[in-house]
Amino acid sequence: MVDEIHALEENGTWTIQSLPPKKNPIGCKWVFKIKRRADGTVERYKAQLMAKGFTQVEGVDFHQTFVPVAKLVTVRYLLTIVVAKQWEMHQLDVNNAFLHGDLDEEVYMSLPTGFRSTHSNQVCRSRKSLYGLRQASRNWYSKFATTLIQYGFQQSEADHSLFTFSHGDIVFAVLVYVDDLILVANDSISYTTFKTYLHQCFRIKDLGASSYFLGIEIIRSSSGLFLNQRKYTLDILTEAGMLGSRPAYFPMEQQHQLSTDSGDPISDPEQYRRLVGRLLYLTITRPELRYRIHILSQFLQDPHQGHWDTALRVLRYLKQSPRQGIFLRPTSLSLMAYCDADWASCPVTRQSLIGYFITLGGSPISWKSKKQTTISKSFAEAKYRAMAATVSELLWLRSLLSSLGVYHAGPMHLLCDNQAALHIASNPVFHERTKHTEIDCHFIR
Repeated sequence: MVDEIHALEENGTWTIQSLPPKKNPIGCKWVFKIKRRADGTVERYKAQLMAKGFTQVEGVDFHQTFVPVAKLVTVRYLLTIVVAKQWEMHQLDVNNAFLHGDLDEEVYMSLPTGFRSTHSNQVCRSRKSLYGLRQASRNWYSKFATTLIQYGFQQSEADHSLFTFSHGDIVFAVLVYVDDLILVANDSISYTTFKTYLHQCFRIKDLGASSYFLGIEIIRSSSGLFLNQRKYTLDILTEAGMLGSRPAYFPMEQQHQLSTDSGDPISDPEQYRRLVGRLLYLTITRPELRYRIHILSQFLQDPHQGHWDTALRVLRYLKQSPRQGIFLRPTSLSLMAYCDADWASCPVTRQSLIGYFITLGGSPISWKSKKQTTISKSFAEAKYRAMAATVSELLWLRSLLSSLGVYHAGPMHLLCDNQAALHIASNPVFHERTKHTEIDCHFIR
């Protein structure tokens, strides 16, 4: 706690002064964390002073709060490029990242617990951002982005959390997820120079080659990268008390017949919602779970016993394969997509379910399973709308690829197994039955 206070004071986070009239200070509290490595061992003990930002008033204490973070598709995308180009990959951490953001609003905070002043009416006038403030993450991101742009980086239009630098044969890329950074480079000398620059602007800790990022274990070998969430999976099983359960070899019955009234209501709906939320994050490296979690997510408002039993079946499946993940070994840098759809599968709304799976050089990077926003009148139309959604993702991925200096010269391949949808895509004449999908037809072409 003392070290944290010294760091805040050295950074000029606040000044001590008397509380002006008609001003209300926000509170603060201490938060203690144990940071662990991928194998579960303790890395360090951490004490953070948090402002009680929930007491802030919009328009008075803060204005804008939104801050972009890296899309997890971008993370997989960048790692695939690293393997293909044989670039170096490092992980950086910013000490007290939010404290570097400049604060424009007039914010007062009560003195930290355990530290007192000689005058009772004195408070902390915040000069820089502090953890817990509504605008803290936005201010930190703005400060960091400005620092990179001044160095010569360009911000990607496809993902604003990706910054690229190119000078001759030297290429850098920085991916920002709050205060965790992935830095890839093709030149170790230039990387050292850039790291020194970052350390002068912020207090940077070099964590070495990336091995554990956002709960994802990264194992690099001569043949590629293996991504898995073994520790996260075991944590879910431990919390649910399923470590000693009997394993299952497939996550869900093929004809599950789940509906809104599957059994009696469960006594603790919050437990179901928390479990589904944690499983949703597991789909980062487990694409085979995407459809199952999509089904379970439809019953968050009023879960019943049948839904809970199905969720436990997914946990039993995880029990037999906690180390499963995805392997990135691109043979080329060409995009290929597979799309599919069913027809009117939802018994309540009659909406169709679409899904796509996209690879970069054979390495899986993007997948999705969701309901269509409109009702399709035919099986071909449902397939065609799945193609339109996949094309949108392909165009975005091609734009993201160009941000890294890689240009997709050839065509992107989109595979669909419905002949009627393929004929509609290739036929320049719109008939009576396809005129309501005219925009999708033009878009795909």
